[in-house]
Amino acid sequence: MELVVGRVAKSHGVRGELVVEVRTDEPELRFAPGSTLTGRLPRAKTTQTYVVESAREHSGRLLVRLEGVDDRSVSDALRGMLFVVDSADLPPSEDPDEYYDHELEGLTVQLGDGTVVGTVKEVLHSAAGELLSIKAGEAFAPAGREILVPFVTQMVPTVSIDEGLIVIDPPEGLLDPE
Repeated sequence: MELVVGRVAKSHGVRGELVVEVRTDEPELRFAPGSTLTGRLPRAKTTQTYVVESAREHSGRLLVRLEGVDDRSVSDALRGMLFVVDSADLPPSEDPDEYYDHELEGLTVQLGDGTVVGTVKEVLHSAAGELLSIKAGEAFAPAGREILVPFVTQMVPTVSIDEGLIVIDPPEGLLDPE
């Protein structure tokens, strides 16, 4: 399974630098000079490899220079590119309270009393923190709607990857349709 570690937002300047939105906890490792990135343009079936020449932080994003990408026209063509890694290549997390997004996607979400809320569709990363995007089950009509739950210990007290289960304790009204 491919996991996204960065996305090219746009080009920067005239020498081919790319503005990259980081989607990894280890940007200093993934985007280190000399490291190899696998890039895939949206809707493309093939990937291409790139070698990082340099990377520096700029306004909450990274400015990345790749070998062979040395002018604005080439960098403009990479807009929207996703930098991906294979989930099989990731080391297991050493912190029992840390999870990779792909480990949570597909898990069943239920309340403390056992009522099934739905299934984790994806983990959203926002400036305010992570959110679980849950596809509502039958008990939370309309079925299939999106429920967003902040991924914080107070509302998500239990995560069991082995059991395929997340238990939530949402405040009153959070699960109500809008």
